[in-house]
Amino acid sequence: MSMFHFLMVGMGGFFGAICRLWVSQVINKRIVSRFPAATLVINLSGSLLLGIMVGSGIEGSLFMLIGTGFMGAFTTFSTFNLEAIQLHMDKRKKELILYNVLSYGGGILLALLGIELGKLFG
Repeated sequence: MSMFHFLMVGMGGFFGAICRLWVSQVINKRIVSRFPAATLVINLSGSLLLGIMVGSGIEGSLFMLIGTGFMGAFTTFSTFNLEAIQLHMDKRKKELILYNVLSYGGGILLALLGIELGKLFG
């Protein structure tokens, strides 16, 4: 991988992290809940958008910038895991199950949908 690709990933990651913070704040202001809705929305939308990129055949530097950099920083597996553990520790079993089913199942379905949509655009 070239230095240019490292820069593409870094730039994409910078903007992806900023967008994640902004989207999180917007959602948390509108939805007052102990359920981790912001992380769920971010990860599901990221699954769809990354699927669209893959389906449309985007690769190379553009994929490094948006797919690896931006989407890698925008979506957040570590926060998802932490919030799942917090739901478990708070003995909120139904919410934990719902969160996992929606995150994993919804993420896979939206990624597949994104790939099919991407094929239409690509």
